[in-house]
Amino acid sequence: MTAKTLYQRLGGYDGVVAFVDDLLPRLRDDEELGRFWQHRGADGVARERQLLVDFLCASCGGPLYYTGRSMTLTHRGMGISGEDWERFVCHATATLQALSIPETESAEIGRFVSSLKNEIVDA
Repeated sequence: MTAKTLYQRLGGYDGVVAFVDDLLPRLRDDEELGRFWQHRGADGVARERQLLVDFLCASCGGPLYYTGRSMTLTHRGMGISGEDWERFVCHATATLQALSIPETESAEIGRFVSSLKNEIVDA
């Protein structure tokens, strides 16, 4: 019997979309992190949302193919600090809790997110 992928355990595409749709407003509304979305048009925000959905689906073992840029290239020059990263992690954790994601999956997501820190945070 084959173990289910994280993508499947999160509820597939709809589960990933629920995560993204809970997380992004938290980030945009944050008094510090909101600066990264200033002066962005609705179309750019919608495109970014879809790229995040695709990235997460592909990274969690789903059938989608991520066509976006690497995390390093995407975040280069944005000035994301360690403090910004910690605020992001708090919002991601709140999203996992709000969606009642089980501990096993939350821990797996936490490890994955942590693995991206060096690609996203400016040293």
